[in-house]
Amino acid sequence: MIYEEKTVKKTLVEDFNLYQKVIDALPLPISYRDRNGVYQTCNTAYEKMTGITREKMVGKNAFDVHDPEVAEAFVHRDAELLELTTDQVYEARIKASDGTTRDIIIQKAVIFDDAGDISGTVGSIFDVTERKKSEQKLEKAKESMIISSHMLHKIRAGIIIVNSDYKVIDSNESFATLMGDEIIELFETIPGLKGADVSELVPEVIYKMISNIMTTGEANLERDLKYQNRLLHISVVTIYKQRVVGAVIRDMSAPVLVRDEIISRAERVNKQNIETVQKIAYLLGENAAQTEELINSIIESYRYSDDE
Repeated sequence: MIYEEKTVKKTLVEDFNLYQKVIDALPLPISYRDRNGVYQTCNTAYEKMTGITREKMVGKNAFDVHDPEVAEAFVHRDAELLELTTDQVYEARIKASDGTTRDIIIQKAVIFDDAGDISGTVGSIFDVTERKKSEQKLEKAKESMIISSHMLHKIRAGIIIVNSDYKVIDSNESFATLMGDEIIELFETIPGLKGADVSELVPEVIYKMISNIMTTGEANLERDLKYQNRLLHISVVTIYKQRVVGAVIRDMSAPVLVRDEIISRAERVNKQNIETVQKIAYLLGENAAQTEELINSIIESYRYSDDE
């Protein structure tokens, strides 16, 4: 039994082809170089990454396989590895066989022979390009969120942003002010009202508007609402379809906003419904141009009113 076990171990050690098949089955690029930095073997994944077959790679050094800058870094790291004989883990960038630049993590270790002398180094490569891209996107998203949040809190209209669970992602102080004293107190305790249940913050009609847009995925929904002795204009919009919805609430009781809204709505009527205006003018026995001129004069009178 002992003889058989020794025979099996000896066979495994001597069967280089078996070991080559084992490392070829691994998805990570792996290579083995002798103590002089000359490639002795690699696996199929390493061939795909470099675009060089194992037959052509064996007997070559790092400068024959990689760009000079990358090869120089490999040689420098290998010198450290052979001197310290402790495992290495470091990041690098290489040009792959398809021409793309890949972000990689390299792990290397020293191989010793039976006599305890260093015979070479083995290295494996982890491609972390996509992870790096995701991290960069996440960082940019965080920066955008910070900027957006600052901008949100500078806007005078009330704004609330809600996720698909109808929880608040963010809101500004103007929103809390429009919703009343209780919401203002809550806003002071929970900045932005983040995580609060939107149904507990807004009148039922606004909640239904938010729910409608969230469910249908429609672009927007608008209406006017009388609330706490104020005339509010509610505009609910889709930010991410059926995932994130925003509501913009304006106090139409404010004199400047009343004037601006009259201008906006009159211009909208004048632009989109000119045919209706013409029909009314005809029924009144007036000239359509005179009617349009009348509407425009109203618009201008509000735009350039004395309180500006």
